[in-house]
Amino acid sequence: MERQSFDAPWPGEWPELRRKCPMAQALNAEGHARWRRMIGKWFTARRMQALVPKIEATAERLIDDMLAHGHPADLVAHLAFPLPVFVICDMLGVPESDRDDFKHWSDAFLNLSKYTAAEMAAAHRNFGAYMSTLIADKRTDPQDDLISQLIVATDTEGQPMSDAALAATGQALLLAGHETTAGFLTTMTAVLLADRRHWQRLLEDRSLIRPAVEEVLRFEPYTGFGMLRYVHQDTELPSGEVLTGGTTVVCSMAAANRDAGAFEGADEMDPARTPNAHLAFGAGPHSCLGQPLARTELQTVLGVLLRRLPTLDLAVDPADLHRVEGLITTPLRELPVRW
Repeated sequence: MERQSFDAPWPGEWPELRRKCPMAQALNAEGHARWRRMIGKWFTARRMQALVPKIEATAERLIDDMLAHGHPADLVAHLAFPLPVFVICDMLGVPESDRDDFKHWSDAFLNLSKYTAAEMAAAHRNFGAYMSTLIADKRTDPQDDLISQLIVATDTEGQPMSDAALAATGQALLLAGHETTAGFLTTMTAVLLADRRHWQRLLEDRSLIRPAVEEVLRFEPYTGFGMLRYVHQDTELPSGEVLTGGTTVVCSMAAANRDAGAFEGADEMDPARTPNAHLAFGAGPHSCLGQPLARTELQTVLGVLLRRLPTLDLAVDPADLHRVEGLITTPLRELPVRW
């Protein structure tokens, strides 16, 4: 855990822009608990399970295209990035053709030092305008998609979500629904192929797909920076150190997931590990809302890869895989594979 005061400088003026972020302000104004209740019912495990046939079909088509391309091929460009985009765009009812804009906007939202403050502000402004126009269009011509349904949804008191919150919700779901899942898909495949004993074990026992996904999330959680939190009052840690009120802390989920006191053999990758109470999706009232979707995509795509490409292997040494720098998350730039 790293500690920093409110006034300390951050790359790209990151915290200041986060505090002024219209998306965050809109969701906070809506009320966090109320917002989660209105959105959460659309992300149940049962609803996500209904998406499996479409996810499988999309993965099959993308793998067909990758096979036609021939090896070596970049799994990021051919599968890990486009698949979550197709899924979340279809769910929300936004044009998949705009995915390059989504990629730029999401990178800017996750920026630490890759973009300037002006570039971040422009991304926030342009993404917000895009979602506002989309919502206005769907009010006029609703479709069978999540945004159209949220427009007419109400809370327990019969009150609808505000237009600002609708736009912010669309932004949040697009960001989380493609950027992080693409990174997890890439990381999962890289970890399993870096030691082919793991891949071979899954080929021999497909019942391990679910626990293997959870173990990769624990072992290599991909969210490298950590969760930013503000301490409102003096708080004593188990170590005895006291965090004074007004302190900003960065909570490392990656460190917690390697806690030897919580996980036996914490630094070892075990695809059959169970139970596995990792914190890759957070915990409590701020845990990841879309984790049922992420788990469904990861498990489904892994199953398709094992079936279609049992001889899949890395086309480079694991040491030659490099991560994108300057973002809160740490996705691989590319994942060259052969089969």
